[in-house]
Amino acid sequence: MSVSAVARKHGIPPSQLFYWRRRMEDGALEGVGSEERVVAESELKKAHDRIKRLERLLGQKTEEVECLKEAIRIGREKKLISRQPLRGVEDFE
Repeated sequence: MSVSAVARKHGIPPSQLFYWRRRMEDGALEGVGSEERVVAESELKKAHDRIKRLERLLGQKTEEVECLKEAIRIGREKKLISRQPLRGVEDFE
C-alpha cells in the first residue's frame, strides 16, 4: 500500500506521513515506542518545582537539627540539661 493510499484512508495529508517517517528515522519518536511513559512538559516542570521545594525544606530541617544538637551539647556542658537520654532520643550525640 502506498503512502498516499494510507494517507487517504486515514484522512491526513501524505506530507504528514512523510514528516512522521523522517522524524522516526531521525530518532525523534524514540520515546513513543519505548516502554517508558511519556510525560507532558508541564507535568515535568511541576515535578521539578516540587523537588526544589522539598530539597530546600530538607536543607532547612537539617540545619534545625544541627542547631538543636549544638544547643543540647552546650546545655550539657553547662549542666543545664540532664545526661539521662529521653526515650526515643538516643542518637542526638
